[in-house]
Amino acid sequence: MNSMLIETSLPNLMSNSFFLAATEGHTAPHVPAWVTGFFALVLVAMVLALAFEEKIHAKKSIIVGTFAGFCLITETIISYFLGEKLVPFGKIVLPNGHEIDLPVYIPAIDWGVITIILGASLFVEVTSKSGVFSWMAIKLTKTSGGDPWRLLIFYGMLTVGFSAVLNNVTAMIIIGSLTTVSLKKLNRNDLLLGFLLTEGLLTNVGGLLTLISSVPNIIVGKIAGISFVTFFLTASPYVLVATAATLLLARWKFKIHSLATDEEKQSASELIRSFDENEGVSSNRFFWFSVAVLSAFIFTLAGQSALPWDLDKLGMGFIALFFAGFMLLAYKNQVDKFYAGMDWDLLAFFAALFVLINVMEHALVLDLIGKGIAMVLLAPPQIASAVLLACSALASSVTDNIPLAAVLAKILDSMNTDSESPYWWCVIFGSNLGGNFTPIGSASTVVAMTIIHRQKLDLTFVGFIKQSFPFAVMQVILAIIYVLLFL
Repeated sequence: MNSMLIETSLPNLMSNSFFLAATEGHTAPHVPAWVTGFFALVLVAMVLALAFEEKIHAKKSIIVGTFAGFCLITETIISYFLGEKLVPFGKIVLPNGHEIDLPVYIPAIDWGVITIILGASLFVEVTSKSGVFSWMAIKLTKTSGGDPWRLLIFYGMLTVGFSAVLNNVTAMIIIGSLTTVSLKKLNRNDLLLGFLLTEGLLTNVGGLLTLISSVPNIIVGKIAGISFVTFFLTASPYVLVATAATLLLARWKFKIHSLATDEEKQSASELIRSFDENEGVSSNRFFWFSVAVLSAFIFTLAGQSALPWDLDKLGMGFIALFFAGFMLLAYKNQVDKFYAGMDWDLLAFFAALFVLINVMEHALVLDLIGKGIAMVLLAPPQIASAVLLACSALASSVTDNIPLAAVLAKILDSMNTDSESPYWWCVIFGSNLGGNFTPIGSASTVVAMTIIHRQKLDLTFVGFIKQSFPFAVMQVILAIIYVLLFL
């Protein structure tokens, strides 16, 4: 699953036995093949359960939480009978020598992603009260002239740009809020599903643009020795083509057409003239305060790695929570209303999913996937490149793409793969684009699904796959062609 968390420690990603070694000096335990196979089946069962979520009549967090709990109990029992500590219980030794006791499921959760979602959601919720998002949405809608196709282009480009400099989750939360306002003002709620789904898919395309846009980019780029400039120059042609192709496919699939007749244009023009971007602004003072804080928020996230005095080590999650808290000061007597409006099910879902994926790492399920993919490198280079990219994408659609990218990068490095080899880019493209195959493939598609359900739009797990599959296949095919012909 694609996790947009740049501050993740690289050593943690380079070995699924790192946590074991860090707890009590253990080396990686021997894991019998039947254990790996058993947990691989559990992973498949969880995906199937999510696919039939509507028939089970259970929230995603309950489904994944049940599987996570089952995996922890089962892994502990198996560890007991095997005499091997598959589950890393014990003390965690910090770099300064301090020891702390934590249950295995606490460090298993990627708290950076959790805090980014929590902070960004709170920030957007409070900031929207100032009217700044409705102002931006109406301005963008007026610039488009009320033309749905032109509006999709604007939002598509904005999504890619935000995803390249922020993180996918924050980008999707902000863009989703703007899109909802725009289409409701145009009385085009029928297009909302298509817009939100397209934007969710484009966040993972935008995540390919720079070396720091996603964690897999950082991992592979660092090991392969790819510079920031080289990464941008290599990835940008693909991102440009894939964005255009995605928008064109969305135009056809979701029937998002331009205003064709003079009557339609006249009607849209009259509707646009009735829009007042200032109608949602209750206080000019708070509005400009929100604009300043929003600009500072985006600027700080974009330049997080360059913050002075080691502030960058606090991470994106802290930045999101800090700015959310800063905005909450304006409504210090009403914070309970914003807390009540939070999507706690989404946070619980992610927490449980991280625990389950962590168990899959202990059971070497991800290692098995990585080794299986690595076997394709024995084929002729062009065939190997195509299969490696496609398999990386499929694998990352149901597992965490961070450890998967780390395993594959480590394999390529052990083979002394040249830094200019297209294999590195196969892993980069595959691990990023794979998130578009399923609604749990990336954090941003999960957020997109949450926004879709909040707007009471009908889209199930299987429905998402049916809608997104043509886009994901097209993007992967374009990536394969790009790698084979130009890299």
